[in-house]
Amino acid sequence: MTARPRGFSFVELMIVLAVGAVALAIAAPAMRDLIYGLQLKAAVNDLFSAIELTRSQAMGRNGRVMLRPADPLGVDWTRGWTVFVDRDRDRKPGPQDEIIAVHGPLAEGITVRFAFTSPAAPYYIAYNGAGRSCSDTSSAQARLGTLSLFQGRHTRRIKINMLGRARVCDPARDAGCDGAEAPP
Repeated sequence: MTARPRGFSFVELMIVLAVGAVALAIAAPAMRDLIYGLQLKAAVNDLFSAIELTRSQAMGRNGRVMLRPADPLGVDWTRGWTVFVDRDRDRKPGPQDEIIAVHGPLAEGITVRFAFTSPAAPYYIAYNGAGRSCSDTSSAQARLGTLSLFQGRHTRRIKINMLGRARVCDPARDAGCDGAEAPP
């Protein structure tokens, strides 16, 4: 009886590694696309929840509550956002204001476009005590629009109507889900 060597030969190992590399190369783009879709879904859910929190806090307090991007200029939603009661009426959270919630930056690669009835910076979403969207200067002036979020080939939109009701839509599946074009 002769002893048979155990294990793999170098050639067999190289064949297995080559097959694994090919399988990984085929699966990687699909996995990246899945991750992008999940990151975008999480960002949309977080921002939608902040909008709903802003509205419910305004109704609960019977007064104006604002949601604004966290960057100093108030234009970049990807850097996070703050829900607050703007007591000093300067449209940005400060020491005299009551901070209700703060959200950190979004995942890298997500972009957000803001398109509301008054597009001037700083961007914000405000609700009055009746739960209606409003401007920062008038609780009676409706302010409606769309926040469009993009990640890879994925797009989701949060639309706020003139009554202040928000909804999430996917332009690939939902009619009436228009908004800003994807960045180049």
